[in-house]
Amino acid sequence: MSVESTERRILSVLEEDAQASYAEIADRAEVSKPTVRKYIKKLEDEGVIVGYSADIDPKKLSGQSIAMVGIDVASERYVEATRQLSDIDAVESLYTSSGDHMLMAEVRATDGNSLAAVIEDEILELDGVTAAHPSFLQERLK
Repeated sequence: MSVESTERRILSVLEEDAQASYAEIADRAEVSKPTVRKYIKKLEDEGVIVGYSADIDPKKLSGQSIAMVGIDVASERYVEATRQLSDIDAVESLYTSSGDHMLMAEVRATDGNSLAAVIEDEILELDGVTAAHPSFLQERLK
């Protein structure tokens, strides 16, 4: 088996279940536990695996609203704006995008009104941010 296919299989298991044990990953990826340990360490060191997280169903999360927010930024303010966006506590994750917006942010707040306040009072107030387009997440389907 090739190194790439071994990495792919291990990553595939982790993407399905970030809490899987080395033994579970080894069984599902059809490799040994030491192989899993070696590849996970390598992938972490290379920055391929940047963390482990839980997938949240926003509808079942009491006291919290989640939105994916498309953000447009003036090109001359891009670097500074992305740093400032990363510093906002309610911004759970921030991605560059090749779609309709330059950036996509996962924003979390206690409810819809608080989420709107974060967008209006924190995100849109940043120098260089020209627009923010929220899509409120309602139900996780997969």
